[in-house]
Amino acid sequence: MNHSWRWPGLGRLDLYLIEELVPLILAGLLVLILLFLLAALIQVLAPILAKGASAYLIARLLAFSIPPAIGQGLPIALLFAVLLVLSRMASEAEIKALLAGGIAPVRLLLPVLILSLAVALLSFFNNQLLVPRASLDILRTQRQIILEDPRVLIRPGTVFKDAAGRAIYVRRIGRGGQLGGITIVQMAAAAPPSEVITARNGTLSPSQGTLALGSGQRISYQNGRPVAITSFQQGQVPVSDLQGQLGGLQGQIKPVDLPLGQLRAEIAGYQAHGVPTFTLETALQRKFAEPLASVAFGFFAVALALFGLRSGSGLGLAWVLILTFAYYATWSVFKVMGAQGAIPPLVAAWAPDLLYSLAGGILLSFSFRN
Repeated sequence: MNHSWRWPGLGRLDLYLIEELVPLILAGLLVLILLFLLAALIQVLAPILAKGASAYLIARLLAFSIPPAIGQGLPIALLFAVLLVLSRMASEAEIKALLAGGIAPVRLLLPVLILSLAVALLSFFNNQLLVPRASLDILRTQRQIILEDPRVLIRPGTVFKDAAGRAIYVRRIGRGGQLGGITIVQMAAAAPPSEVITARNGTLSPSQGTLALGSGQRISYQNGRPVAITSFQQGQVPVSDLQGQLGGLQGQIKPVDLPLGQLRAEIAGYQAHGVPTFTLETALQRKFAEPLASVAFGFFAVALALFGLRSGSGLGLAWVLILTFAYYATWSVFKVMGAQGAIPPLVAAWAPDLLYSLAGGILLSFSFRN
């Protein structure tokens, strides 16, 4: 191993561990990105593609989904790599040889924590700089898919709802996305229709959140009887939530994917109007907690390896995988609880990091007692 480029303050052990960890982090990250993209393709994009969406635009969506996948996958890839490397070193008695050579057990922490901080910074800047841009590009591409062919969201003869809860029926869809034979019905539960709008043609504009109608008629009912009939040449119906209802498209940028400045401004705006900000405040805390999870993971993994060495119990690959993905279980639960206001946003965002750090501290203390 050539150490002619050795960093100041780093010894052979530090460089050895870093060189062992980096390839595994990259490999783990690649696997996680592929898993995230595969899940998106199966759950969301495949149904849209089956409805006639452009394969090129679907490929663009997948490409723009890579930065969010990197942000989610980097800390997990680090945990996987550290557990795997230290498990191998323990099974091959490398750690025992280091300890027999007079190297203190906690000396293993230094290179892991250095790499953990580097991963945390990389993840933070990815989430701050690349993810907001990618999220905007995802929305633009989704709108382009819909504008190119509204049949991605609607099919002739199907019924969907507009932003006001009215049922919309489209008889046919022509070339260029022209809708024909449109019927819109306003109904209340267990009551006859209160309003029926018919139009000869229409054009869906997801970017503006409207359905433009042409050559139509509006009939108002009272107790099931028509009371007013109005004809129109042009009209508009709001369908701002259509993109979120159909096709599996997200419709808007998630709060955690917003830049810090914009997220803080939205929190201040909502608070000024007395609107609860549990979701936004949890997202703000997650912007810092999720990248720094890599530091908690690194500390936990070293403590777990030392505990296994002192207790004589090694880590198999199955345990490595279980511990690697256990983070998602705690992360998902606390994220939902924070967004719903069940627990403070600070606790919701930082609890998984604290749990891993606490578990690492307990394991480290037990390993020194034995």
